[in-house]
Amino acid sequence: MSGEPVDLAAVAGSMNLRDVGGLRAGGGITRERTLYRSGTLAHLADDGVAALSRLSLRRVVDLRDAAEVDANPSRLPAEVPVERVPLFLGSVTSFFAEDIGLEEMYRRIVDDSSDAVVRAVRAVVVDQPVLVHCTVGKDRTGVTVAVALSAAGVDRDEVVADYARTAALLPVERTRAVIDWLRAQHPGSTNLEQLVAGSPADVMERLLGRIDAEYGSARDYLLAHGLSDDEVVELGRVLVAR
Repeated sequence: MSGEPVDLAAVAGSMNLRDVGGLRAGGGITRERTLYRSGTLAHLADDGVAALSRLSLRRVVDLRDAAEVDANPSRLPAEVPVERVPLFLGSVTSFFAEDIGLEEMYRRIVDDSSDAVVRAVRAVVVDQPVLVHCTVGKDRTGVTVAVALSAAGVDRDEVVADYARTAALLPVERTRAVIDWLRAQHPGSTNLEQLVAGSPADVMERLLGRIDAEYGSARDYLLAHGLSDDEVVELGRVLVAR
């Protein structure tokens, strides 16, 4: 456990910022002030940057692509190293143009971007406290954190509930503005609202069930794509207090 206790909901300019500590994991519980997740850090106010500094982060894992980073560079404490791990094959906007649903997006993440998922999880193993984020903190971050927590032994219902919290944490006015802007560009889209703001529990349930069916478990998924046995053991040790 590192860093100072910070009221994350009050970090000025943050979005969907939270600590994944306190989740049930068999006979243990996930450690607080170890793994954080969030949406964009591009709009942090000065006191928000100062609050983030008090977390004593040792690494930030940015899952956005180059275009997103260039358009909205993060505002971070100068001392925090950033690891860039672009998680999509293709641009964010391509998903709206194709009108795919969340399940297809998540399938592509775990199937087509498995190397990046492993890199992001490895960063969690190497340094803590660590913050993983993308633009909204819902999909790329949601899948990565869910896989990491599952592989560390966190109870399935806790993993799913952590993912599902996002929809209620997104700023309503910003979300509506984004939906309206995208709707003007993709008037026939049937999945737009869910892509922008949805985090249905059953979608994550099915994703994790699919990983179990194809690999045996999230742990086995990570092992199959390059994480070592020692790293998986260390993941459980750093994230879960037993």
